[in-house]
Amino acid sequence: MAFAETFKALSDPVRRRILELLKDGKLSAGEIAGHFDMTQATVSYHLKILKKADLVRETREKNFIFYELNLTVVEEIMVWLSDLKGDASQ
Repeated sequence: MAFAETFKALSDPVRRRILELLKDGKLSAGEIAGHFDMTQATVSYHLKILKKADLVRETREKNFIFYELNLTVVEEIMVWLSDLKGDASQ
């Protein structure tokens, strides 16, 4: 996993909010955009960065593209952070 890409993606509050929206299930780009006061193109830009960091994956269903969290990457980050913290009982 490329931590640099992941942490770059997580550094922006809009992208963190998108991830929070997706924790409840998959959403289309239009549904995501409805939560923000920005253009569809700007939301697409943020989704592109999240996909590049592998935090989000997309699936096509008929004429729609849906986005969902990639929990595998989130779990890898949590394991890495836990290892970094170390064992507090030592």
